[in-house]
Amino acid sequence: MQTPMEGKARPKKRSFMRGVLLTAAALALAALSAGCAPTYVYNPANYAKEYDPRKHEYVIGVGDQIRVNVWRMADLSSEALVRADGYITMPLIGDVYVAGRTPTQVREELKRRLSEFVKDETAVITVAVTGINSYRFVVSGNVARAGIFNANYFVSVSEALAMAGGPNQFASTDQILLIRMDSPGKFRHIPINYDDIASRKRPEQDLVLKAGDTVFVP
Repeated sequence: MQTPMEGKARPKKRSFMRGVLLTAAALALAALSAGCAPTYVYNPANYAKEYDPRKHEYVIGVGDQIRVNVWRMADLSSEALVRADGYITMPLIGDVYVAGRTPTQVREELKRRLSEFVKDETAVITVAVTGINSYRFVVSGNVARAGIFNANYFVSVSEALAMAGGPNQFASTDQILLIRMDSPGKFRHIPINYDDIASRKRPEQDLVLKAGDTVFVP
């Protein structure tokens, strides 16, 4: 699904997003070290209630490629890259904030703002994500290759660990933490027993990551 970027803006955006994700990961790990973020004792029902991005409409992020079509009005249709400030630029109406919104929410915003120029009530506006570039996460601690990873598909905890080369010989694989930011500056630690995932004893622990999650292997 990844779409090639044009011009010289892409390295800058990559650098920006890398900085954002590293900052979030640093804050999460700092909270972990300070013991100020709660770690819950989870049962299967708790894991089942965790957010699964596969079951929800995609949330647009910085770096994603967006295609907007206005039926029978090619001059109002365009494809744009979500800038570092979260905006895209559209004909006639200018900048539109899209980061953190779903395509449906963006479509409604465009419909409202374009209504001044588009008087045809039968005009149909569609918004599609044509390139996913904002789905990034961190794997840190005792793994072969710690770092920031990105994918154009949703990744589970076990898949993220595999992308990082797997736990190393010093890893406590039964004490892994999925560090998730529920709101700015507020992190939650979700205990993950990788041994139970690998043995299929507790497969519900193999949660699907949200963009910005950190998998920490002590």
